[in-house]
Amino acid sequence: MLSTIYHRLYRTFGPQHWWPASSPFEVLVGAILTQQAAWSNVEIAIDNLKRHGELTPELILNLQPDILKKDIRPSGYFNQKAERLVHVVDEIEKNGGLEAFLERPTEEVRRDLLVIKGIGNETADSIMLYAGRHPVFVVDAYTFRLLGRINPEKYGKIAERRDYSAVQRLFLRAVENLKREGVKGGDSVLIAREFHALIVELGKRNCRKSRPLCNTCPLKDICLYS
Repeated sequence: MLSTIYHRLYRTFGPQHWWPASSPFEVLVGAILTQQAAWSNVEIAIDNLKRHGELTPELILNLQPDILKKDIRPSGYFNQKAERLVHVVDEIEKNGGLEAFLERPTEEVRRDLLVIKGIGNETADSIMLYAGRHPVFVVDAYTFRLLGRINPEKYGKIAERRDYSAVQRLFLRAVENLKREGVKGGDSVLIAREFHALIVELGKRNCRKSRPLCNTCPLKDICLYS
């Protein structure tokens, strides 16, 4: 079922080229700012930060707090996010910097990200998948919504409970199946990136929280919700 969903979405929407960032550090910044925010607003915030120069740990750590808050204001919750962003960057810098931090076994990286205040499962996996090329899958609100609607009897409970680990395991198995098919050259990281991005695109275009556009959905003949 999930492999079929991937192929349907890819044929409909095409490659998504996600995550839109010029460096792993920009992915990290974006992953923090996109919490409870639309990506279009995060892009504005990142562009504001880039007006001061190259987006680096030094830039974030040396910006005056009021300036940082003003720059990231479009992403919402700017007071909290400014404090969170500085804290996350500082913690990673204390541990050798982002490149060294990410160049370790997947379980170690995930464990150490999750102990940093302000980083939860989705943010940790976004950083790992898109900045560090770790073979994980990012589960977000769009993922839970899709599963809960596509087959409520089969997936409804874990979607309703927001069971991150259970949903992630489902999609990682699907990624392995797609890998065996030779999708994206059999690169599990590229498959996981594409699948996550395609689900986000579906959520924006069709599988909306309210008033979903089921009639034009590429999954309408296999989705029980429609």
